[in-house]
Amino acid sequence: MKSIVPVIIVVFMGFCFLFVGFTNPSTPAGHEGYVKENPRVWGKGGFRGALKGPANYGVSFWRNEVENVDFRPQTYAETFHILAKDELNISFRFQTIIKVKPGSIQGVVEDYAGAEFYPRYIKEPLRAMVRRHVQTLESRQVKEKRADIAKSVMTELEQYLADTPFIVVSGAVGNIDYPKVVTQAVEKKLAAKQLLDEKETQREIAKRDAEIRIEEAKGIAEAQRIINSTLTVNYLQHEAINAQLKMADSPNHTTVYIPSGENGIPIIKNVEK
Repeated sequence: MKSIVPVIIVVFMGFCFLFVGFTNPSTPAGHEGYVKENPRVWGKGGFRGALKGPANYGVSFWRNEVENVDFRPQTYAETFHILAKDELNISFRFQTIIKVKPGSIQGVVEDYAGAEFYPRYIKEPLRAMVRRHVQTLESRQVKEKRADIAKSVMTELEQYLADTPFIVVSGAVGNIDYPKVVTQAVEKKLAAKQLLDEKETQREIAKRDAEIRIEEAKGIAEAQRIINSTLTVNYLQHEAINAQLKMADSPNHTTVYIPSGENGIPIIKNVEK
């Protein structure tokens, strides 16, 4: 019985060794996998094949492993605090979308650090490009030319990555923040402009009112001129006779008519001041 126990232990350990010794490298959807042999005890190791997810390499004994890299377009955001040409410190984010060329997993892992390709080979060159294109502009120009900045940086980045497995999809300058003193100055300027616009509106209203009064005065003066030109002596005598006729026909009072001119016609005389 005692001789059987060591045999059982050895068999059990053998099964455990076989169980933990098998591997089944797999790659999820959207990724490509770099399958490599880990020599550990024997063998030369190295690249064994590529997987395009979702996929499994198959059960293998002990030594095969997989390094997966996401091949879908990824957004990389960088925050900047840059001193512009006019010595104002501006803050903004620059967002870049980059993807990996399909079928290039071996080169990505062996030449560009695999999944760490962005921080190892792209991040700092990209940041240097953004700084270079922003520092030549004044702070107010950065916001006005944000599209031009992004276009210039993308052109330079595409040239930098021309012979690599990486594709630049797009880039954009995010929200730009100015120092507090600049923001306050802009707010004061806008408030002053609003007040100036209000005063200008009031001036225009007053001007229009004055023009209306002038036109009214012109109308009154013209009416007086016309009336004065038609008030002749004969016209006034005619009007006086008509008034006398109306009073004679009135039943409410008695009118005494005293002739004062020739043939009883009222005398109309201009009175000199």
